[in-house]
Amino acid sequence: MHFKESLIKAGEIARKAREYAKEVTIENAKYVNVVEKIENKIIELGGKCAFPVDISVDSVAAHDTPLFDDERVLKKGDLVKVDLGVHIDGYIADTAITIEVGTDKHKKLIEASEKALQVAVKLAVPGTCIFEIGKAIQDEITKSGFTPVKNLSGHGLGQYQVHTPPTIPNYNNNDKTKLEKDMVIAIEPFATTGQGLIVEGKMSSIYSLHKVRNTRNFDARKLIKFIEENYKTLPFSERWVIKEFGLKAKLLLRMLENEKIIEQFTILPEKSKALVSQAEHTILVGYGVIT
Repeated sequence: MHFKESLIKAGEIARKAREYAKEVTIENAKYVNVVEKIENKIIELGGKCAFPVDISVDSVAAHDTPLFDDERVLKKGDLVKVDLGVHIDGYIADTAITIEVGTDKHKKLIEASEKALQVAVKLAVPGTCIFEIGKAIQDEITKSGFTPVKNLSGHGLGQYQVHTPPTIPNYNNNDKTKLEKDMVIAIEPFATTGQGLIVEGKMSSIYSLHKVRNTRNFDARKLIKFIEENYKTLPFSERWVIKEFGLKAKLLLRMLENEKIIEQFTILPEKSKALVSQAEHTILVGYGVIT
């Protein structure tokens, strides 16, 4: 399948999975059940997960995926960022939505990131300078009375690579690099009631392969082979590996992390612990939105 066909197919599945997320992100649902339903929907629709589904609540902006035995439950009024990625043959569609559970107190904050995304998407054509997209996002979010998160950004997408150049900022960073036809980019405005900065929080249980090297432990070698065959350089979760290797996977992951064979992402909360909303689409420049 040609890369465009694979990408467009991944985009269709991501769009359907994003809509399905609205049905399952409900009061009293366990975080782990929500993400597994969405991940299973992606597989059922013929795609593969490009990374673990993130379910980041209130002041957490990104990278929160539940543990296999996670007891956390969604509560009424939670502001939930559901971020998901789908790949076909490694070609990735990345999308996100903010869902407010059972209330509409934060409608304006959700709309701020959505409107910023709509404005930015219109600019995502060949010849646009990157700073113009960032400026449009910043202006739209500020106009709505909120602050863009400056140290989170959109990004390029490559085959089996979730983050590649260019960086697509949420503010005017004066980058005069121009978009080119057939670039694949994810634009993801984050709006907040706070300072507009995220910090590194606790570890997320999301990993990616860093550098393949030999390890003495037989089971650890089997795990490396499994990661290479199933995820390549894409992020994966502890949950997924436990399903294949059982609870010993926790020890094996720690071993591989200590040996710097894999690395773990951190959860990303807003610095002032303020609420954050997110919206995201993937664009094939010169073609349009694919999610």
